[in-house]
This record gives sequence, C-alpha cells and structure tokens, in this order.
Amino acid sequence: MKILTLITGVSALLLLLLAGPLYQAGILGLMNAFFAMRIALIVGAVAIVLALIQVIFMRKTISWPVTGVAVLCAGVAIIAPLGMMNKAKSVPPIHDITTDLVNPPKFVAILALRADAPNPAEYQGEEIAKQQRAAYPELQTQKYQKTTEQVFDAALAAVKGMGLEVVNSDKTLGLIEAYDTTTFFGFVDDVVIRIQSDGQMTLLDARSKSRIGKSDIGKNAERLNALIAGVAKNLN
Repeated sequence: MKILTLITGVSALLLLLLAGPLYQAGILGLMNAFFAMRIALIVGAVAIVLALIQVIFMRKTISWPVTGVAVLCAGVAIIAPLGMMNKAKSVPPIHDITTDLVNPPKFVAILALRADAPNPAEYQGEEIAKQQRAAYPELQTQKYQKTTEQVFDAALAAVKGMGLEVVNSDKTLGLIEAYDTTTFFGFVDDVVIRIQSDGQMTLLDARSKSRIGKSDIGKNAERLNALIAGVAKNLN
C-alpha cells in the first residue's frame, strides 16, 4: 500500500509538472495540457485517500517518510490546478487590458510578431472594456509632473526590470513595445506603452494583450499594475 501511495502521489506531481513543458515542446495541445493538469488533480486526490487509509487502518505498518512524500507530491498536484481554476473564476474571461479604454495604445513594431497569433491585435471595444472597468478599476491613465523624457526613461527601466523583451523603444514618439513569456506554459503576452505630453503633465498609457487564449487569468492586469508601480518607483 505504501509503495502504491508513493507511486500515485509522485505520478500526480509529474503529470502536473510535465503539462507545461510538453505543451511548449509541441507534444501536447493546449487543451490536452490543461486536461493533464486536471488528471493530476484527480490522481493527487487518490493518493491522499490512499494515505488516509494507511493512517486510519494501517498505523502499525505505515512508513511515515514514504507516506509524507506521497502526500506532499499529491498536495502540490491538487493545490496548483485548484488555485488556477479559482483564479480563473474570480476574473473576467478577457485577455486585452489597457489603461485607456477609449483610445488604447496600438501595437506597431510588434505586429509582425503577432502575425500568426490566434488573438487579433485590434482592441475589441466596449464588450471587454465593460468587464475591465468592473474587475480592474484601478487601471487608468497615469499622470506625472515630470517631463516626457523622464517618464520614458522610468518606463523603459521598469520594463527591463520586469524581464520583458524590448522590441521597440522610440523616445521621440514616446512608444515602448515589449513582450513577456510566461514560465510554465510559455505563453507570450505583448505590451505597448504610450507616453505623451499634456500641458504641464505627462500621460502614460499601457496595454498588455495575450497572443493566445480567451482568459489570461488576471495576468495582464497584474503586469500593468507591476509596470505602473515600477515607473512610480523609478521616478521617485
């Protein structure tokens, strides 16, 4: 029983850990990768049940180290997918987030990299803007009492500090374009920042959009909030 429990727990963890890399390698499609994570959750639950059976009925012969490892592996295999599912339920199923819902910054240099992306580069309008307003009301145009050059430099430093790959940085146009690659699945999200003068103020707008998938599970909003915090920090 203890060996079966260990094998089940380890198998659950391996299913979880391999889902992303196998998708990135092109061995699994996206839906199959997500399915593998669900299977990992189920197998992990089975391992927990087997461990409980040992604890309740087989205390005299149980191997606590072995069972502990099995439970630990199973716990990770259960918690990670559940966390992702719960996060997906808590945010709107959108993947294009911007601080300017009326006139979002447009991708320019990065358009060539999105040529084969399932999600179009064009903003989809009020349909998603309404959902963003409800979910992320804090994301609005940022205003600074700094020069456009200062804000540009602060924004570019923030982008690099976040580990994004810069595609274009044009201080004259006040435009920065970059992309971010997620670690586990290797999803690519594109970012564009627009900086312009408005009298005595400098305005910064940013947009983050996924190349694939209907829901970003809140990742694009998190990225923009991190970017805004980074700019503010660099300007202080």
